[in-house]
Amino acid sequence: MRGKSDKKYDTFERERIHVDEINAIKKISHALYSSQIPSQAKQVVIVCIGTDRITGDSLGPLVGSYLTSLDGFRVKVYGTLEHPVHAVNLREVINKVENTHRNTDVLAIDACLGKTEQIGSILVKRGPVRPGAALQKDLPAVGHVHIKGVVNAGGSMEFLTLQSTRLYDVMKMSEVIGKGIAHHFAIKPLR
Repeated sequence: MRGKSDKKYDTFERERIHVDEINAIKKISHALYSSQIPSQAKQVVIVCIGTDRITGDSLGPLVGSYLTSLDGFRVKVYGTLEHPVHAVNLREVINKVENTHRNTDVLAIDACLGKTEQIGSILVKRGPVRPGAALQKDLPAVGHVHIKGVVNAGGSMEFLTLQSTRLYDVMKMSEVIGKGIAHHFAIKPLR
């Protein structure tokens, strides 16, 4: 599930969208289109990484739960609040995706830390995401394209920073990301 070296991914570098931007949802959808993530459900799997036990790390499961709640959303999603994909089971989920969904593109969703002025930024980038990087965890890379949400500022105590991140901010970002993904797949998002 590592990033493809296919030429179609060589033209798209990165899109940075702030959660409060006007048309942020459409910008996320457009960035996914530009990254060449197919809009056909059978060609894409979404892996939402994180845990609901740490507020700042709950972005992925919140997005996954939002997407799976949408009527008509047919893309296979791994990682919800009920069944999170996290450090303990990530390798197992990657193996399942690789064995079950051959020849599909993987869109990975994860939270990250950044600079103070980057909080609220949503990054859409081709290539795999490296989960657990802020906590120096050695986890496998995931995805052909990924979306990261900057949930808080990094520093010397990342674990405590993730634990003290405001749930409101993470939920707001997860809804915008979820609606952007749904828009890309031509599903009308819930209000």
